[in-house]
Amino acid sequence: MEDQPADSGDLTTDPTADEAPPRRRRGLWRRRAKTLETQTTSTSEPEDTVEEPKPESRTPVGKAGRSAKPVAEPEPAGADETTDEAQESTAAEEAPAADVILVPHKPAGKRLQITAAAAGVLFVGAAAFAGATLQPYLADRALVDTKLDIARTAANAITTLWTYTPDNMESLPDRAQRYLGGDFANEYRKYIDAIVAPNKQAQVTNTTEVMGAAVESVSPTEATALVYTNSVATSPVTKNIPSLRYLSYRLTMERRDAEWLITRMSTVTSFDLTPQL
Repeated sequence: MEDQPADSGDLTTDPTADEAPPRRRRGLWRRRAKTLETQTTSTSEPEDTVEEPKPESRTPVGKAGRSAKPVAEPEPAGADETTDEAQESTAAEEAPAADVILVPHKPAGKRLQITAAAAGVLFVGAAAFAGATLQPYLADRALVDTKLDIARTAANAITTLWTYTPDNMESLPDRAQRYLGGDFANEYRKYIDAIVAPNKQAQVTNTTEVMGAAVESVSPTEATALVYTNSVATSPVTKNIPSLRYLSYRLTMERRDAEWLITRMSTVTSFDLTPQL
């Protein structure tokens, strides 16, 4: 029995193979492979060995294509956060606005009107009371400041007028000029000029210390002040034994250009406490 040549195995040239659906192609391959296996076993010396060709990978069609799932691409980092923010923003935009409830206007009742009127009256009364109380306080405060200014000026003036040494006695009227006014300034200068020579000759030193000052009366332009002093005089003629005197003065003062000036001075009390040896 003559050996029959085996099938060439070129299955790709079969036109029917390309047109058949995948399932029929698979059955055809099985039948042909079985036939080739039968022919090979019946032949003692096969000339060629036919290898089963591998089916080509094709894109699934039909139901298999529809059931295939696309491979998901990896999302970039931060995509979840961006998506969440976008969803929140969209939700906030789509959230319905709160309903605005309009309440009808109601006129104030009589009780509220009476209460408001009473509060207004109390406020006006309190303001008037505060103003009436504050005005006397400010006036009293201004008066106290004025009296302090008068007493301070009087004390400084008496200290300057009756404190001197043999070396500076001639300039005493010039130093006292800032505290004196009117005719009293000229009278004081004449008095000092008269005692300069004998006091310089006796080397008299006089020191006056103010012990107290008080305002007796005050007006916008005039004032009267009392000044209490201790005066101590020493001289080599009396062996430097101190001459102690307690003097008090009444000063009449006038206000000129915001300054209080002495226009008259009189001695109220004079006590000589000099030790008698």
